[in-house]
Formats: sequence, C-alpha cells, structure tokens
Amino acid sequence: MADAKKLSSLDASFLYLETPEMPMHVGSMAIFRLPDDYKGDFFEDFKAMIASRLHIAPILKSRLEKAPLDIDHPSWVEDDQFDIDRHIFRGSLPAPHDRATLERLVGWIHAKLLNRARPLWEFYVFEGMQNNEIGLYSKMHHACIDGGAGAALTSMIYDVSPIPRKVEPPAARKVAQEPRDIAANLIDSYQLLWTQPFDAAAAPRTIELPRSGKSDLGSILFDNAMFQIENAIKFASAVPAMLKSVSEVVTKVSDPKSRESLASMVSPPTILNKAISSERSFAGTSVSLSRAKAVAKAAGGKLNDVVLALASGVVRRHLISQGALPSKSLTAAVPISLREEGNTESNNQVFGMICSIATNVEDPRARLEAIIAQSTKAKEMSHPLRAFMPQVSNVSMLGAPILVQILALLYSRSDLSNVLPPAANITVSNVPGPRQTLYAAGAELLHIFPVSIATHGLAFNITVQSYRDQLDFGFVAGANIIPHVQVLCDMLPAEFEALEAAFVPPPAETKSAAE
Repeated sequence: MADAKKLSSLDASFLYLETPEMPMHVGSMAIFRLPDDYKGDFFEDFKAMIASRLHIAPILKSRLEKAPLDIDHPSWVEDDQFDIDRHIFRGSLPAPHDRATLERLVGWIHAKLLNRARPLWEFYVFEGMQNNEIGLYSKMHHACIDGGAGAALTSMIYDVSPIPRKVEPPAARKVAQEPRDIAANLIDSYQLLWTQPFDAAAAPRTIELPRSGKSDLGSILFDNAMFQIENAIKFASAVPAMLKSVSEVVTKVSDPKSRESLASMVSPPTILNKAISSERSFAGTSVSLSRAKAVAKAAGGKLNDVVLALASGVVRRHLISQGALPSKSLTAAVPISLREEGNTESNNQVFGMICSIATNVEDPRARLEAIIAQSTKAKEMSHPLRAFMPQVSNVSMLGAPILVQILALLYSRSDLSNVLPPAANITVSNVPGPRQTLYAAGAELLHIFPVSIATHGLAFNITVQSYRDQLDFGFVAGANIIPHVQVLCDMLPAEFEALEAAFVPPPAETKSAAE
C-alpha cells in the first residue's frame, strides 16, 4: 500500500511485548471545567473539534498493516474505513459522579487492549461530574507515541483560549506515484551505495536507498535488504562515537567509586516485583510545581530528584505498612528522552537509567540528598550509552516479530517475573507540560493526570506531568499487587510537606530571621 511507514524496532517492540495481562498503551485522565453559562453539548462539540484537526496528527488515522507471515515489522497505513465514532465515546459515570469514581473507571478501561484493526487510540468523555467538571480519559498505544510526541498531540487537542482557534483544512492529497519494480530499485540502490558513501559532500549517516513500496513477500525482503544496507552504513559512520562511549564505560567501570554506583543499581526483590493480572488500579493527585522547584533548589538538585524523593517516600511508607521494606534501597527505572528540541514526530525516542531511591534512609532531608547523589552518578554511568541507542533502537531481523511475541507470551504465562531478580523496583517518569492555561471546546483544563504502563515485574508506575503551577501525579498498578493504589496516592501530599519542611523554612520563620 502506498505511503506506508514501517515501524522502527523500538516502536514495534511495544506491539510484540503486549499480552492480555500487559497492555502497552499510555493515556491520561484530564479534568475540565465548563463555563457556568455553557449551553452546548460538550461531547459533540469536542468530537467535532477533533474531527476537524485529525490531519494535524496523521497517526490518528493510521492503522497497522502486518507483513506477510509476520516476517518483518508492520507498517502504518491510512485507514480507508476510518470512523471517528469508533474512537471517541460518551462515557457513563455512576453516582456519586466524583473524581474517585472516575479514577476507578479509568483503571478498569485502561486494562483493556486496543483493537489493532483500527487506529490505536480512544477517547472517553464523562459528563455530569460535580462542580461542572468534565472527565476525559484518553489512551494511545505506545507504538505510536512517547511523552515528547504526546506534548505535540496536546497542542493539537488544546487551545490557549476558550474560543477554539481556526485550523486550516487539510491540503489536497497528492496522487500517489506507482511503485517502481524491484529491478529498477535494485539498480538505483547499487548506484547510490557505491557513490554516496565516497562522496565527500554526502553524509553517509543520512543515506536513504529506494524502496519498492509494496507489501508482497518479495518486496518486503527487498526493502529489508535496503534497510540493512542503510543501517550498516549508518552504523559504520557512528563507530568512532561508539568506540569513545565504550572507552568511557570501561573507564567508569574500572573506577572503584563507579563500581559502588553499579552496586547501588542492583534491585532487591520486593512484593511489588511480581507478575501482574489483567486489571489495573489508578489514582491521581497534585502538588505545587513552584514549591517543588523551591525544594529542589534548596537541596541543590533538580525537579526530577524531588519527584524521585516523593516516589521513594510513598513506596517506603507502603512497604513499611506491609512489613515488607527491604534493608537495601529500592531502585527506579527512569525514562530519559532522546528527542531533540522541536522534534514532534509520532514515535518513540527514549532511553532510560536505573537509579537508587534511598528507601533505606528514614530522614526526608537525608533521603533527598542521597537521591541527588545517586541520580548524578546514574546519569554519569548511563550517558556514554546514549550514543548506542540510535543504532540499537532500529535493529531489524527478519522473523523477529514472531520470535519476540512468542517469548513475550512465554514470559507472561510462565510467571518468570515472580522468580527472576527485578531490573528495577518501580517506574518513575517526569513529563514536562505546558505552563499556560489550556482549553478544549471551550472548557478549561484543570488537571491532566498521566495513566501509564504497569508490567510483569514492575507492577507500580508513577508518572507525573507538569501543568500551569502544578505537578499532576498518576499512580498505576497491577490490581493484584496493589488493589487500591489510592491509598498510596493519598500519602503523597504528606510526604511532600515533610520534604518541604526539611528544606524550606516556613514563611513565619523566614520573616523572623529577617527581623
């Protein structure tokens, strides 16, 4: 099919790793407030607005097309049967129509797999909430998007004023050219291969060989061969940078202090690191962004360090209440964006690090200071590996889709995560968001709580997104591991107050000191 775009290996991996117990989509629970004089039908107004802007984000009208026999990664193709009524639904929120009820319902919906026969996203609009509020639960498969590209979609959905901006309609579609036959493409590829790499004015790392543009088995084999040649040339051009990275890693590992850092990244077994069921528990809460930044500044760290300290405090309280806190500190898997500024492509460009979160330290001040030191070391250890990620994130091997899916299903069904040592104990992610007030179809956005992924062996995920002067935390857990994650969510404000009191003196004390 024309205009097909094959998924990268990293994007496709989220499809292959998905099982009924482990959906691989991400989402959010947004809370809006309608104006007191609002007379329209918000659901219909919102749906009409999204329909008029779908061309801004083509991924929203793209479905998966599998390769024959699953021999190669699938491709995104335009869904010629797209129907917006299959993607935006009017939800029904039972009494008492409050946020707690919405959170329970979001947890239930978030556990359901997306239909791969259609574009991989859904919106649910919940009207009739207390205080004239509207709830919007959205989910999109991680194969489509990461947090950075999610911010780009946010700009498509939201406006900066109550009056929706006018969006230009899509331009007339270009007539697709007929794909050339494989023989012609092979000749072109041969010429490019032997001229461009040796052309001083050319950049080998950006070489793009022709593709057949077809989806039959022979064309897929040809296209994969062209892909492998491109990757080999790009890999060769990146060898100097990767050798430098290897040298840096070896130097760091040979340093006794670095070996101590590596030891701190070893995760102890906990009750959180077990196989999960096909049910989810979700809750959200908020703290002040400016106050969190003040704590980070006073501690000599970053905002992300404060987020890790809050996650650490909550998990520590929970495990103590269960009599299950290990003597060794827990660790957090922390995603790191590789997305260049201004890059809004709808794909995954992400790396990660493992960081000790000092759950074995009782004092909040000492705990944050330990986290700042550990996160600095973790960044230093992981930084040299960043050069490898562009190379390994798109490695492709014929037959891999079938093999990886079989292994993922085997891992899920065998409960290996119950016996294997955990790579990390929890997942903590911090996604920067807009500072200005946003609107959708005339309704003011109050909160946007992330709803992320829980996996076998990593049952608890804390993701936070900043908006205006607040940090909106989304807590997601496998319901068989943490049946009521709201209990942990309720611990966070008290944990923040304890952390703030340890670093930022109250206003009264500040005033007395000045006098």
